[in-house]
Amino acid sequence: MQKSIMQKIGSVFLLLAALTASAQTSVPGQPVTAAIDVTKTGPPISPYVYGQFLEHGGSLVYSSLWCELLDDRKFYYAVQPKPAEDPNVGQRGFGGFGPGRRRNVGPGRWNPIGPAGSVVMDTSNPFVGDHTPLIKLAGSEPRGIRQTGVNFTQGVTYNGRIQLAGDPGAKVAINIVWGTNADAVSQTVSLGDLSADYKKVMFSFKAEHSGAAQFEIVGTGTGAFHVGAVSLMPADNLEGFKPDAIAALKSLRSGVYRFPGGNFVSAHEWRYAIGEMDKRPPIYDPVWRALQPNDIGTDEFMTLCKLLGVEPYITVNAGTGDDWSAAEYVEYCNSDVSTPMGKERAANGHPEPYRVKFWGIGNEMWGITYQYGAMKPNQFAYKHNQFATAMRKIDPTIILIASGAMPDTMTGSKESLSLGTNLVPPYLSPGDWSGMLFSNCFNNFELMSDHFYNYGRTHFSFAEGKQVPNDPNEPVTDWMRRPANHIRTKYEEYKEYEKLIPALVAHPKPLNIDEWAYSSRGGTEAYPVYPAYAWVFHEMFRHSDIFQMAAYTFATSLLSTNKTLNANGLVFKIYRDYFGTIPVEVFGNSPQPKPTDPPGGEQPIVNAGSDTFPLDVVAAWTEDHRALTVAVLNPTEMEQPLKLNIAGADLSGKGTLWRLASAESDGQNPTITSSPVDSLPSAVTLPRFSINIYELQLK
Repeated sequence: MQKSIMQKIGSVFLLLAALTASAQTSVPGQPVTAAIDVTKTGPPISPYVYGQFLEHGGSLVYSSLWCELLDDRKFYYAVQPKPAEDPNVGQRGFGGFGPGRRRNVGPGRWNPIGPAGSVVMDTSNPFVGDHTPLIKLAGSEPRGIRQTGVNFTQGVTYNGRIQLAGDPGAKVAINIVWGTNADAVSQTVSLGDLSADYKKVMFSFKAEHSGAAQFEIVGTGTGAFHVGAVSLMPADNLEGFKPDAIAALKSLRSGVYRFPGGNFVSAHEWRYAIGEMDKRPPIYDPVWRALQPNDIGTDEFMTLCKLLGVEPYITVNAGTGDDWSAAEYVEYCNSDVSTPMGKERAANGHPEPYRVKFWGIGNEMWGITYQYGAMKPNQFAYKHNQFATAMRKIDPTIILIASGAMPDTMTGSKESLSLGTNLVPPYLSPGDWSGMLFSNCFNNFELMSDHFYNYGRTHFSFAEGKQVPNDPNEPVTDWMRRPANHIRTKYEEYKEYEKLIPALVAHPKPLNIDEWAYSSRGGTEAYPVYPAYAWVFHEMFRHSDIFQMAAYTFATSLLSTNKTLNANGLVFKIYRDYFGTIPVEVFGNSPQPKPTDPPGGEQPIVNAGSDTFPLDVVAAWTEDHRALTVAVLNPTEMEQPLKLNIAGADLSGKGTLWRLASAESDGQNPTITSSPVDSLPSAVTLPRFSINIYELQLK
């Protein structure tokens, strides 16, 4: 006679108790077992932990998301003869701007057509910025300016605009020229009559050829003409953004996007990036040491959030900025048209308030050695409180996020030594930046931010006090676990704060990891990174009460070159789409190995992961409690077996297995597949480097 359902559940509960008791002393060779108690639930997993981060790092946002084809379109740099080719262009990372980034936008991007002296930079009455090119004409001889290396696709329609002023005898046209000298082919768009005052002229054409071309603004006739600004985009742009990138990122349903920085924000004047786009001054960003056209500002970011279906999260400049500017920024975004800044927003074409909920006060203000506007802890505590008071006077409903750094961050960055003598700062000491904010600003924020970055070839050695090369023979699980260990470390630190600050228990200040990333290992024995990213999510899910927001660096790095989701992007997608929201408890009989390094910096006291080594298992109900989801991560180079037991729910046995895995020998280029499951098997075998999410329906 078969056991009743209650007898079965009771026997599994006995197994849970046995697993809990034996988790500290697993038996070598014993099958790894995961037991899931669905009656023990945690706080809901916030959709904001899937959030993304954007920063104006060089041309990063523009090259990845924006459709503008022309560099330096407002002529920050003087028009000058084409310089000799620089062999380093395309090899300089963000400033240059690296392979796959935007073309070089430094001096010499625009070149004169005709004698060098035919183009001068007029500073007497510039259209925007410090100067505007003035082209002096000489009858039938073509004179003007050109930009090379502008790519077109045959048959695609391109729309443009140009701000022109000139003498009545000047005739100006746009030329698109493919090739050089005798083999050159071109098409021309005439721009009509000019006037002494600037006039915005719209133009459009369908490209007759594909490939890199010269974009020319050419005049003939008498007198002279000014070019104030020029823009060119494919006609299918989505309010300036790339449709394919938007479609891919929208599919992630990321919850929240953080903008505009990052270190960039500490020297950023947000007012330069609102209003008529052609009249926004181009600036040289001192942080990334790169030209910024200010075309993607607050209004464009809000448009992006609407296109993606995410909440905006704005960080204000608490470096070189002040509380008055921050308050005006809140007013611009959230107040109605009866206020001065609300009226200005309406004049810019956006009468309805944006109602931005999330506001960060500064970025990495603990970075004494590098952050613009950084200051001593007691001074910044005063500044943070000033900002919070001023911003809440405008909108008391906003959620404020403090610019924190827990002891591990202060240690790994070595900024602790800028504020004290201890590499690992004691809790609540001057070198404990988050502790300083908890102690002095407690009522002036709701979330505490923190950041972490891991580098696949190195790690921070607490013993040596610096980044050191990884051991080439380290276990793959150690390499995969490293970023998740940051989450575990911050969890341990938060629990210490709770002991020291009783108010934190009564009034929690959850963590927002609003910058994080892990780079690849590199070399001929590279591991895929995507399992490590899954492990980060698992560790956040286990502590869903503490980790309630995150922003991955950068959203655009989740896209491949053809603007589809890459492997890391698929990790975000599989969990957001198929994993539940109400975590339940998971037990096991195989604890993660004890750390070999002393705690400090990147190393927690207890390694991240469930008691199912070498696998990691988390589980969660769907929001409606109609299905249970179980995620099993295999971060190793070989197949791994696992026994599964579930207690506390009568599952129908029907469901779906969603799997992210690679068919390639090196684990690269994984894909998401699905297959039906009649029941959750008591034993499963997980493929190497795989993420497996079982979705099981209640009966």
